[in-house]
Order: sequence, then C-alpha cells, then structure tokens
Amino acid sequence: MFQPAGNRPAGEAELLRNRELAAKAEALNARFRHHSATSVMEGALRDAGHIALVSSFGAESVVLLHMAAIIDPMTPVVFVDTELLFTETLLYQQEVSERLGLRNVRIIRADDIAEKDPYGALRFSDKDACCTLRKTIPLQKALDGYEGWITGRKRFQSGSRAALDFFEVEDGTGRLKINPLAHWAPEDVRTYMDENRLPRHPLVAKGYPSIGCAPCTSPVKEGEDPRAGRWRGENKEECGIHVVDGKFVRTGA
Repeated sequence: MFQPAGNRPAGEAELLRNRELAAKAEALNARFRHHSATSVMEGALRDAGHIALVSSFGAESVVLLHMAAIIDPMTPVVFVDTELLFTETLLYQQEVSERLGLRNVRIIRADDIAEKDPYGALRFSDKDACCTLRKTIPLQKALDGYEGWITGRKRFQSGSRAALDFFEVEDGTGRLKINPLAHWAPEDVRTYMDENRLPRHPLVAKGYPSIGCAPCTSPVKEGEDPRAGRWRGENKEECGIHVVDGKFVRTGA
C-alpha cells in the first residue's frame, strides 16, 4: 500500500527524496542543455526552488554577481569572510555589491575562531582543518534551509571539475548545486566582463588569476595553471566547500 513520504521510514523517505532530486537535476540539465549561462542562472533562480549564490568575490566572481543583479537584485548572495582574506577582496566585495545594486549580500564568519584558532596558526599545521573551520562549516550553516546553491566552477579549472553539469545533486544534503559557467572558457569570462564593463579584482593585474585567503594564495607565473597559486606546493586544489558523501570535505584531483 502506498505511503506518503512523510509517513515512511526515515531511510526510505530519504531514498525517495534523493531520487526525486536526481530526477529534477536530470530534467533541468535536459531543459537547459543548449542554453546560455544567463538562461541557466535565470532558470535556477526562478524554477529550482530557494537558491543562494555563493560568491568569493574573487577574480571571476563578478560575472555571476552581475547576472544575479540583473535577474533579481534580492538574490541571496553568501560571502564567507574567513578573516584571512586579502584587504583588496574585502574592499572589492563592497565596491561590487554597491555598483551592481545587490541588496541581499550575507557576510558569513565562523563563530568559534577565537576558541579553535586564537593565534591564526592552524594553517601552518593543518590547512584542511583551517579551511574547514573558517570556510566549510560556516558555509554549511549558512546554506541550511536552501534547496540549492550557485557556484562559479568551470570545467577548465581542474581535473576534478572536467565533467561538470549545469545541475548536480549534492549527495547527502538534499540540495542542488548549480554551475551556470560550467562550459565557459577563460576567454568567455573576459569577454563578458569587457562587454558589461565590470570592475576587475585589483589583484588580477598583480598576477593573481585565482584568489583565496592571503596566506595560501601566491602570484602565478606566465604559463602556469591559473590555480597554481592556490596552496602552492600542497596536494590540495579545493578549499573543501564541495560535498562528497554528504560531508563538506576537501576534494582533490
């Protein structure tokens, strides 16, 4: 006999929700397969449920922020301030938010840094733990209640991103992860920024094509991978904000 999802055992109900979410992602990917990034963004904000845009206000972030501002200036924008960011990033966040008219930027910070990393030394002994404390856990809390979130990830950025779809199921969270720029190449980003006269992050001109926390980001030399300056010399290419097996963990190559 059929039982409503709310009356089913927890495991069975969760399995059903996961199947429904996977079907939703599959349908959205089929619908937007040949559409532009702007169309994917608009579809995500209007048809995918309660969605937030997560932005680092980094080198290429202004593209999605501009799209969101045009579609709906009240789009929730989640910005995680790790308290180790470049001053340039903090000033850029203010400038871009004001210029684009974004009216719902939510600045998130960890609430236990003073207890768990009082001297800011955790990054020397365990960079993954530092990322978890300052970025992944605060983001996890901030996304509670949302049905999905928009990222700026692109296929060209690293091997672990080479097969990105526009819409993904985030295993174990009951959320969608949406990547409107998944198929964009670097020149697409530059063209969009030029055509819309969008402000550049000031560190890009100083050799920082990918920008994270100041202690773990270095300039990139000509010919290097754009993300080579992130955790240089470490076996690490993600800060850990992407979920694997239902947990916010570092996802490497």
